[in-house]
Amino acid sequence: MSSLWTPGGEHPVNPDPSPPSPDGSTTGAPAADPSLDDEIAAALPDGVRLDDLSPEERARAEEMVREMADARVRLLETPAAMIVANHGMGLYELAALHLSQERPDFAQATVAIDALSAIVDTLEGRLGEAEPTLRETRDQLRLVFVQLKNQSAPDETDGE
Repeated sequence: MSSLWTPGGEHPVNPDPSPPSPDGSTTGAPAADPSLDDEIAAALPDGVRLDDLSPEERARAEEMVREMADARVRLLETPAAMIVANHGMGLYELAALHLSQERPDFAQATVAIDALSAIVDTLEGRLGEAEPTLRETRDQLRLVFVQLKNQSAPDETDGE
């Protein structure tokens, strides 16, 4: 055992960082956080137990659980309207992607456009400053959809 000298005298230094148990003995391992253990165990694949993890795997799992907890806090601090608007823009991108193919996939684009419309129409007046942008992007998608659909329709006079 080593000691630390201070002006008040020598003080023993315990190289084992684990806290003493209630009876004064040390366990040799850091105290585990039961709630953290529960979260890690819940995230493990079926058939894998917490005891099966190596110290490195456990450390990575603990870090991932902490990162998820931090992400939840950040998510709760963000206004819901902003998150919903972000999802709306994702739907815009999805529809635009389906429409931009050499052969547009109108069925898939319709699902994304209808979902964006549902958000914009159902939450009218509650989407904050993003609402006009979402409405405009939805309207642009509808216009492009109709234009592309008209271009892809066979000319009815060709066969006559």
